[in-house]
Amino acid sequence: MATPLLEVEDLQIELVTPTGVVRAVDGVSFTVDRGETVTLIGESGSGKSTTAMGLLRLLPEGVAVLSGSVRFAGVDVVADPAAAARVRGRVAALVPQDPMTALSPVHTIGRQVGEALRLRHPHLGRAEIRERGIALLEQVRIAAPRRRWQAYPHQLSGGMLQRVLIAAALAAEPALLVADEPTSALDVTVQAGVLDLLLELQERTGIGVLMITHDLGVARLVSDRIHVMRAGRFVESGEVEQITERPRHAYTRALLDAVPRLGPGQSTVRAGAPVAAEEGAR
Repeated sequence: MATPLLEVEDLQIELVTPTGVVRAVDGVSFTVDRGETVTLIGESGSGKSTTAMGLLRLLPEGVAVLSGSVRFAGVDVVADPAAAARVRGRVAALVPQDPMTALSPVHTIGRQVGEALRLRHPHLGRAEIRERGIALLEQVRIAAPRRRWQAYPHQLSGGMLQRVLIAAALAAEPALLVADEPTSALDVTVQAGVLDLLLELQERTGIGVLMITHDLGVARLVSDRIHVMRAGRFVESGEVEQITERPRHAYTRALLDAVPRLGPGQSTVRAGAPVAAEEGAR
């Protein structure tokens, strides 16, 4: 069998705080293969984002202590922390949450996407960086990409900024995208366009996606498999249909019960599902 893009075994993450040591992630195991989306879902504080940051070794050294095994294409970044620098931006890339704060406000979109391209292709000249970057913006469905290349983040909507973050991640040509709450800061009418873009990119390139979300509507739309996380542990794992239609754990059922449902006479769009693409994004 082919080696998974990501293979996590018994991952534990302990955070050293002024009041003591907190075990934020307590022995989780899962895999992500090429062309599939695996979702970690849970309420705020459940440990899902800490898991994502720990996998990429982006938690502060000396504050976070990791144990277990995290292999990216066979390379264990727990056993060899220095290997994480070789993995990030090549094997795996992060799409951070909150596009409003993830980009520098004093640099243009072109400068920031171009820097991501330059890190992956240091031999490219300025003109080629620009052309490749504009092609990436076009690939993520940003209208008038040549004009947006010169724009600053405050001149773009939240949905367009999220697309810029996806473009910057794709500049690394990764095999795996780690998407940490990629739609949580967006209006519900914008979410569908971003999720549709991720699905289209996955279908076209075969990229794997590790999705982090608290939204069961998002998880239902994009996932192949779901791991339900609570207090640092997986309380239930399974195929998307099993988790959303036949949940076994009381916590999973409570999450499903918390999804708003439409009343009589309202639209029949699935509860919790984003309903429209961002206007003008194409």
